[in-house]
Amino acid sequence: MSTHTVSIDAISNMAAQLRAEAEIEPDAAPSGEVTKETQIIAIYGKGGIGKSFTLANLSYMMAQQGKKVLLIGCDPKSDTTSLLFGGRACPTIIETSAKKKQSGEAVEIGDVCFVRDGVYAMELGGPEVGRGCGGRGIIHGFELMEKLGFHDWDFDYVLLDFLGDVVCGGFGLPIARDMCQKVIVVGSNDLQSLYVANNVCSAVEYFRKLGGNVGVAGMVINKDDGTGEAQAFADSVGIPVLSAIPADDDIRRKSASYEIIGHPGGQWGSTFEALVSGIEQSKPEHPTPLTQDQLLGLFSGSDEEVRVPMQPATVAELRGKNFIDKPSLEVIYDEV
Repeated sequence: MSTHTVSIDAISNMAAQLRAEAEIEPDAAPSGEVTKETQIIAIYGKGGIGKSFTLANLSYMMAQQGKKVLLIGCDPKSDTTSLLFGGRACPTIIETSAKKKQSGEAVEIGDVCFVRDGVYAMELGGPEVGRGCGGRGIIHGFELMEKLGFHDWDFDYVLLDFLGDVVCGGFGLPIARDMCQKVIVVGSNDLQSLYVANNVCSAVEYFRKLGGNVGVAGMVINKDDGTGEAQAFADSVGIPVLSAIPADDDIRRKSASYEIIGHPGGQWGSTFEALVSGIEQSKPEHPTPLTQDQLLGLFSGSDEEVRVPMQPATVAELRGKNFIDKPSLEVIYDEV
C-alpha cells in the first residue's frame, strides 16, 4: 500500500515539473546580423599563370589564421593540390567514383578529401585527353560532391580553382549558376593572361544582365615585373588589385620544389596576409570589359598611335594564275 502511494506521488511530482517547464518562455530568436557565412570564391586565370601556386599559399595562410578552408581543384590537370601536398595531387573525385562504381562501393569523404595543417583539399578531375568533355567532367564532379553532402559542410571559405582559357559550360558554372559570390582573376603583365582575365570579366557582366549576382572581387598580379600592364588593366575595367606577387627567383625555386611560402612570419608571409585581408574586405564589383583594341592598347610602345593600313584582298589575288574574270550572270535592272 505504501509503495503504491509513493508511485502516485512520484508521478504527481513529475507532472508538476513538466507543467513548470512548459510555462517557461523560450529564448527569443536571434535578430542580429548573420556572423557565419561561407564565402565561395572562384579563381580564374590563364593556364600556367600561377593560380594553383596562389591558392595553395592563400588557403594555407587562411588556415593558419584560424579559418576553416576547403580548396577544390576544378582543372582537368588535377594540379591544384600538388603544391599543398609536396608534389602529390589528391585522388580525383571522378576517377575514384569510377573505380568505386566498378567494385560496387560508395565513395566516402576520406577517399577524396585530405587535410594539411587545417586546409581541406579535393580535386574534381576530368576525362583523359580525347575521351570526353572537360567541362562536362566538372559538372559531373559537382554532382558527386552534392551527393557527398557539400551543401551541409561548414567552412569559412571554399576556394575553386578554375581554368580560364576554356570558356565552355562546365568551366563557367560558378558564374552562370551563382555558385559563388566572388570571382578573382589571376594575371600578369602579358597580353595572353590579361586576355583571359578580360574574358572572365565579360562572362561576369553577361550573366549579370541575365539576373546573376556574381561579381569580380579583384585581381592578383603574379610574377609582377613592375611594367604595369596588369595594374593598368585592373584600373581600366574597374576592379582592385588585391595583391602583387613579385617575379622573384626565391619564389620560383620554392614553388618548383613544391614548398609553401605563405607562412605567418615568413619572408613572404606578409604578401599572403595582405591578400587574405584584401579578399575579406573586397566587394563583388561590376567590371567594364575592354574591347580588343583597348586591350592591345595597354601594350602600346609609345603614346603615338601606329596604325598599319588594312588593304582589302581581291579574288584575283587569292586565285593567282587560276583567275579568270568571268562576266556575272546576275540580272541588274535599271532604276526607274
